[in-house]
Amino acid sequence: MYRILVIEDDFALADVIKETIESWGNEVHLVKDFSDVMKGFKEYEPHLVLVDINLPFYNGYHWCTEIRKVSNIPIMFLSSASDDMNIVMAMNMGGDDFVAKPVDAQVLNAKIQALLRRTYSMQGTVNTIEHKGVILNLGDASVMYNGETVDLTKNEYKILQTLMENKGKAVSRDTLMTKLWQMDCYVEENTLTVNVTRLRKKLGNFGLNDYIKTKVGIGYIVE
Repeated sequence: MYRILVIEDDFALADVIKETIESWGNEVHLVKDFSDVMKGFKEYEPHLVLVDINLPFYNGYHWCTEIRKVSNIPIMFLSSASDDMNIVMAMNMGGDDFVAKPVDAQVLNAKIQALLRRTYSMQGTVNTIEHKGVILNLGDASVMYNGETVDLTKNEYKILQTLMENKGKAVSRDTLMTKLWQMDCYVEENTLTVNVTRLRKKLGNFGLNDYIKTKVGIGYIVE
């Protein structure tokens, strides 16, 4: 099931979109506070954002820019102003697609499904963890950022999965070693350090040099 965040101030339309998307088996959250869209975004951690251009306080272009500072998830613009200039602006601001009002349910469905497939490269149930634009694929132990993908070893994958599942919380070295032990792959203290170093190097190739931070005397954290 994909989580889709809808940022639309026409609440009647938003309810229709929510009902339509949920009928396809996905989950939808409607933004209510348009003065602080990022709060809802960070709490919900959606797989896709559907955002109207004309909104109270700040327009959809603004929120697209803010989201792009922390995430690379797909963003689809929604607007009754479907002229070429708005489409070009939406793409230049970091959008991935554009749907014109009045919304056709079949068109919206087709575009959302295609965009999700292109982004997550899989059909059906979502099997990923996403945080700050980093997407960990639980199906094939790969990690993606900004459209680039790298494969992880079994240990690297389990370490990153544990840290991302506990984002914002420090994870002890003992906890990580227990996770690796449960995978029938016992590691000593030094081996854990080596695996974290290799994982950091792979993330560093994406430019994510500080994605995993050390908490002295405790372990590691993904903030």
